Amino acid sequence: MSDIKDEKTSVGYEPDFSSTTYETDFEFGKSGYDVDRTNGSTSFYAYYNIVCLVAGTGMLGLSSALKQGGWAGLVMVLLAWWMSSYTAVIMQKCMYKGKNRRLASFKEIATESFGAIGGWVSFFFTTWIYLGTPVLYLVLAAQNMNQLCAGTAGEIGRLPWTIIWCVVVGIPYIFLKSMNNIAWTSAFGMIAIMGTILITIVLAGIDAPNQVDTSNHDNVIWEGFPIALATISFSFGGNVVYPNVEASMKNPKKWPITVVGGLSTCAMMYIAIAVCGYYVYGSDVVNPIYNSTPDGPARTVAIVLITVNVVVSAPIMLVSFALDVEDMLNVTVEKWGKTKEFILRFLLRTGIMVFVAVVGILIPFFDLLMSLIGAFANCAVILIFPVLFYLRLTGFRNKNILQHFWHFLIVLVGLVGLIFGTWTAIEDLIDAFADGYEYSI
Repeated sequence: MSDIKDEKTSVGYEPDFSSTTYETDFEFGKSGYDVDRTNGSTSFYAYYNIVCLVAGTGMLGLSSALKQGGWAGLVMVLLAWWMSSYTAVIMQKCMYKGKNRRLASFKEIATESFGAIGGWVSFFFTTWIYLGTPVLYLVLAAQNMNQLCAGTAGEIGRLPWTIIWCVVVGIPYIFLKSMNNIAWTSAFGMIAIMGTILITIVLAGIDAPNQVDTSNHDNVIWEGFPIALATISFSFGGNVVYPNVEASMKNPKKWPITVVGGLSTCAMMYIAIAVCGYYVYGSDVVNPIYNSTPDGPARTVAIVLITVNVVVSAPIMLVSFALDVEDMLNVTVEKWGKTKEFILRFLLRTGIMVFVAVVGILIPFFDLLMSLIGAFANCAVILIFPVLFYLRLTGFRNKNILQHFWHFLIVLVGLVGLIFGTWTAIEDLIDAFADGYEYSI
């Protein structure tokens, strides 16, 4: 037993996931290297969590991504699925490359790989996801509510609705210290996404005969590839939370098949709605996709489902970010006492919520925000950083030429999306502001 203990505390120890004695070797909860998995969840529950976390509002823009890149965009969807699956698998290997413990977060992996500077660089990019996604959600919720209330007293414009939804989301976010019991929100999110996909496909199928002479399609649109890649990358975002999901599994050696299965399920749903939307509406398709379908009760149900889903999902992202910041600033009861800790937490979270609200008010463009976040943050976090962490922590020379080519291709695709996608998204935002906008639209 002493030999096992020495191995686990050695620098760069990597557990043997192929071993059938993996769980007993780790002495869960005793070694200090791994998390306590005594009450861990099943692989199916982890699969379910992955699907709930990844399959979200990103699927609303995939038909628009095909409009930007043509039918060849389907190749990018498959490539993004393949690459994100690979980086999710190697992320686990990185988790177990700590000097004497399991690395429990994306930032810890970055710090272990490239020091404090690497940790802060990764934190900067993940902050874009943690805060940018709630901004995107609130913009969509405000847009949807104003649309649902068209012709009534509730049609007050996107600006007032953005403020209202910020208050609704901000109350639980500011006053609840953590959100441990969020299984119901994940379940509702899954129902909402599946319902929206089904409704959209059915409505598009019914409307297809009316679009035969109006929709145009392109096989390849080279100049649209970077921005299309950005939208697609947003749809596969999950690396930030994968360490938490893996930590919840009773049998972590099943992580590879679990995460690949979850991402494959998302990819199948994405391809279904992307092909349906672009095939029926072609160059006329819009983001979100349900706004391309005929108006009526069914579309209203889809809009309501998505609106409630994003409103209950936004606090989860915000709390995750706030907990990280509070941990870095050591905002704890032990240090400050209950009263001062509450005041500091209240001020910090209120400031974050105000920031999110201001950005949502100033940039009320759902589709352009999705492209910008996908290009700048997701391309880096999903594609570029995991490969760099993996090579840094596991070595460069012990990989064969095919592995190096595959890693080079992943990083190249990520850089193309990051640089050119971000540039295009910023240009589109500038054009949108130049054209002017009204919150009442």
